[in-house]
Amino acid sequence: MSLPRAKLVQNFPGCPVEATLTYLDGKWKGVILFHLMEGTLRFNELRRKLPAVTQRMLTKQLRELEESGLVSRTVYPVVPPRVEYAMTPLGMTLKPVIQALAAWGDDYVFCSPEGRELRLASDGLRAPVAALEA
Repeated sequence: MSLPRAKLVQNFPGCPVEATLTYLDGKWKGVILFHLMEGTLRFNELRRKLPAVTQRMLTKQLRELEESGLVSRTVYPVVPPRVEYAMTPLGMTLKPVIQALAAWGDDYVFCSPEGRELRLASDGLRAPVAALEA
């Protein structure tokens, strides 16, 4: 498994946040886990939920999640091939963390109506979505 934060972890020994982020690092891993919290999904179902991710990147991120033991991959011996992904019991322990991130994002991250800009609530308080239109 590629550990892009490995050097950072070595710079901060004993830091559980850095160590944890080693396994969640990657643009799509958190989003993949968020969707797998709903239940088992096939590869193309995940792709439809993540239209901006390439097939290659989704495959890479799923492999890394599988290698770390957070996601399981089940291949069925049928034609055409059928592959399903699910969170493992270890992966499910991240559910409250992912739900907390989603709740924080709902409260403090705002996307412009056309979806081209993300902003944080500058005052640290929840702001109405209409504030983006101003």
